[in-house]
Amino acid sequence: MTQTLAAAATEAPSGVDTAFEELYRSSRDDVYAYVAGLLRDRSAAEDVTAQAFERAYRRRRTFNPGRGSRRAWLFGIARNAALDELRRRRRGARLVTDPEDDALAPAHEMAEVAVRRTALRMAIAELSPRERELVALKFFAGLTNGEIASVIGTSETNAGTKLHRVIQKLREACDEAA
Repeated sequence: MTQTLAAAATEAPSGVDTAFEELYRSSRDDVYAYVAGLLRDRSAAEDVTAQAFERAYRRRRTFNPGRGSRRAWLFGIARNAALDELRRRRRGARLVTDPEDDALAPAHEMAEVAVRRTALRMAIAELSPRERELVALKFFAGLTNGEIASVIGTSETNAGTKLHRVIQKLREACDEAA
């Protein structure tokens, strides 16, 4: 995936292709994380990520800077590709919620972290697919509220409000579990 898209982006000398190459290099890991979070399947996420970049490359001349950033435009394409895959599978989106531990902690702290993760996993499972998508865009892909707004087709204020409500819902569910 990486080699073919990067090669395609560097073959043509135009400024648009250079811009696409930069977009690819700066966004590929975030797009993959977002798609993997929605699909919960690494192999499928690789395929959908490649498909999203291929679609974006083919449509690169249709990008309109007046409608948002290139990054938000790309995530909109990735979102559509992931939703196409989910529809194909006819199942709901789920997020991967267990980050890797960087350092070992004392046993009592590890037990507390495990309890929190379990509570969070259960809380996320109770979210609607739309709410899980907001969590994935914000925390897996690292998009700003403005970029999220462009991806989901709403105002930045509305995106921020929706995200705030989802986070509050998660906090309440985790507090109840504790």
